[in-house]
Amino acid sequence: MATKVYMDYAATTPVKKEVLDSMIPYYTEKYGNPSSVYSLGRESRKTIDESREKIANILGANPKEIYFTSGGSEADNWAIKAVAMANKDKGNHIITSKIEHHAVLHTCEYLEKHGFEVTYLDVDEYGMVDLEQLKKSITDKTILISIMFANNEIGTIQPIKEIGQIAREKGVYFHTDAVQAVGNVKIDVNELNIDMMSMSAHKIYGPKGIGALYIKKGVKIDPHIHGGAQERKRRAGTENVAGIVGFAKAMELAYENLEEHISKLTKLRDKLINDVKNKIDYVRLNGHPEKRLPGNASFCIEFIEGEALLLNLDMAGIAASSGSACTSGSLDPSHVLMAIGLPHEIAHGSLRLTLGDFTTEKDVDYVVEKLVEIVDRLRQMSPLYEKVKGV
Repeated sequence: MATKVYMDYAATTPVKKEVLDSMIPYYTEKYGNPSSVYSLGRESRKTIDESREKIANILGANPKEIYFTSGGSEADNWAIKAVAMANKDKGNHIITSKIEHHAVLHTCEYLEKHGFEVTYLDVDEYGMVDLEQLKKSITDKTILISIMFANNEIGTIQPIKEIGQIAREKGVYFHTDAVQAVGNVKIDVNELNIDMMSMSAHKIYGPKGIGALYIKKGVKIDPHIHGGAQERKRRAGTENVAGIVGFAKAMELAYENLEEHISKLTKLRDKLINDVKNKIDYVRLNGHPEKRLPGNASFCIEFIEGEALLLNLDMAGIAASSGSACTSGSLDPSHVLMAIGLPHEIAHGSLRLTLGDFTTEKDVDYVVEKLVEIVDRLRQMSPLYEKVKGV
């Protein structure tokens, strides 16, 4: 059955027509290498500079502080590894949280094998970092704090400004993975005390394969890829000109109508959450009830398996995702859901529904209708549910 309703905007977004239209010329007639000295190359260089400036202006940054990458994962790796190596003479301690994206967690685990020490902060039942625990975890060997802006699974938005202030007072660099937050939250990197920030275009209706790392002037960080002089000698390789143009256009569109975007998604999200909780029993909302991304609705539905739920939704034409890792062949539930204190049996019944610019109220109604039917059908096969209901 063809997909009727897309409810996985946190995974990726469709490329908007305006974005694609802005990119196409740089695949065809404006294909020059930005490092070439002739006019075709100079035109590409000028376009990159203009795109960098557009993104920087939106974030309150200097254009020279924006470095293009292949996406959020690369930006995370660069920020953490390169700062660790550049500052190892000062210390070898890094602080992060237990609910980070694997691009951060696996990078920290890699560094642990190379002599660095990592503190993984706990979070509360809503996925919030404890600022007091953060303060107590900082030592004279701490060189970096990396805490995500908003969680990709449960939508919780962290107190970024306060975390940045703590880091700044202690003389520690602060990096945030803002892949989910960009385009959904107003961001001023200076106001929020951010030293480094990871971004990705395909989460904001831009192309895949392009992202950026904001690096505040003065941050001591090693080059990421050696080779040519691209990205001010910090990331070699011929630039993805079309991708950069698409990224800048997607950023422009996202922040031109940010308030309208937030208002629309928040209204639809709240309707979805309320309808699901009112029409299905034994449902838990994951993440902070208020400090969450406007389009994120994450649930744990008891007495069913997340994988079975996703497959049935797919047959009903609904694209969604689960916090459970079972679809990747693992029996372990999401590390995020475990970190917020959920038992295995409940965490396995997770469902993440994320809304976007093309979501309608009709879509929400259809999803709720089908979800009620599917949950009822799956629970009829559950002996645990029969026992609870006294059947």
